[in-house]
Amino acid sequence: MSKSQSIPYKIYLSENELPRYWYNIRADMKEKPVPLLNPATLQPMTAEELSVVFCEDLVAQELNNDDRYIEIPEEIQNFYKMYRPSPLVRAYCLEQKLGTPAHIYYKFEGNNTSGSHKLNSAVAQAYYAKKQGLKGVTTETGAGQWGTALSMACSYFGLDCKVFMVKISYEQKIFRREVMRTYGATVTPSPSDQTKVGREMLERFPGTTGSLGCAISEAVEAAVTTPGYRYVLGSVLNQVLLHQSVIGLECKTALDKYRIRPDIIIGCTGGGSNFGGLIAPFVGEKLRGEADYRIIAVEPVSCPTFTRGRFVYDFCDTGMVCPLAKMYTLGSGFIPAPDHAGGLRYHGMSTTLSQLYHDGVIEARAVKQTSVFEAAEYFARVEGILPAPESSHAIRAAIDEAIKCRETGEAKTILFALSGTGYFDMTAYEKYHEGRLTDYIPTDEELERSFAGIPNVNL
Repeated sequence: MSKSQSIPYKIYLSENELPRYWYNIRADMKEKPVPLLNPATLQPMTAEELSVVFCEDLVAQELNNDDRYIEIPEEIQNFYKMYRPSPLVRAYCLEQKLGTPAHIYYKFEGNNTSGSHKLNSAVAQAYYAKKQGLKGVTTETGAGQWGTALSMACSYFGLDCKVFMVKISYEQKIFRREVMRTYGATVTPSPSDQTKVGREMLERFPGTTGSLGCAISEAVEAAVTTPGYRYVLGSVLNQVLLHQSVIGLECKTALDKYRIRPDIIIGCTGGGSNFGGLIAPFVGEKLRGEADYRIIAVEPVSCPTFTRGRFVYDFCDTGMVCPLAKMYTLGSGFIPAPDHAGGLRYHGMSTTLSQLYHDGVIEARAVKQTSVFEAAEYFARVEGILPAPESSHAIRAAIDEAIKCRETGEAKTILFALSGTGYFDMTAYEKYHEGRLTDYIPTDEELERSFAGIPNVNL
């Protein structure tokens, strides 16, 4: 039996091997992400100002650039044990079908009711909200995975949960919407008539399909105008990448058991949560000069934040009520095409990942929707898991890299994040099978119009 064949299909960790600390990428970054700015004063947001919107403990995590490791509270560790550790899978079948010498591994985060990695941060944010004595939280959701995860976490901790769901996803992903309601959440299509921002958007853009930026604005407005509530976010923020580091930490422990070192690490990116979580410990090694990896962020051509965006200060939301963040952005007014990868339809990107991309630590590529679903269907037939449209962007890139290995004869090791399942995305699969999916690519003129709305902040 060869060394390769001696590696099991699924590498599991024991409960005793679960991470007890989150890893903070920023502690090892020479160039830290620059501070969030108060849009009224253009001064760095203080903890006091951020605490009006976010939970106090989460604000502390958001602003922490120095502590490499932050202890995971026991209550959160116990919750994690209900569905973690998640399996690291060797994709033997995919390798064989592709005829590639590459070794392909994927970290499967869909083995919980939310169907995705989002629960890792949802439980943490709900825990800190409960600890603070809050009544409830508000949030937005695109594909619905974050909203589902947060509704589960809030139900567990006895918190009210108000979700503003991007209108196109509210209409396309009705079953995910009903899962949220099953866990007690209130789900509202965004833009809505329940907030000032929503009413303004409906007036300006009648018939709009909505955007994550708009849903964020509504959720923030609802939080700051409702006593006993705070806003929580499923991606983009430093605190979220911190919580999601459990993905990469588990990966690293599992790979180290078999002395496996990935050459290429791949994840889909919308705001950056699953990608940032997967790459966390590997980026840490790269930043400290201990190892080198090729790390690829994959996004849709319809919302090309990294590959065609600008690295500037911009609003995190369409309604321009949130702080300004220096990030790769398409402009807060950018409304993406109604792509079925709803979780990737965000105009901006994590400030941490934006800085890493700007510094050349990671790379990015954009892929077409039809090629993504082609890869998703192929993966489902070969590996037996129906992937989410978002996750399938990573699958597309992993397959492409494996094919390159076949052509060159190089036996590289590829690791990617299978961040969620697609069992609530059958409308999208139906359209793909019927040939009704299209590949929308925004023109330079469209992007320039959106860039024109970016505030002129020279700091």
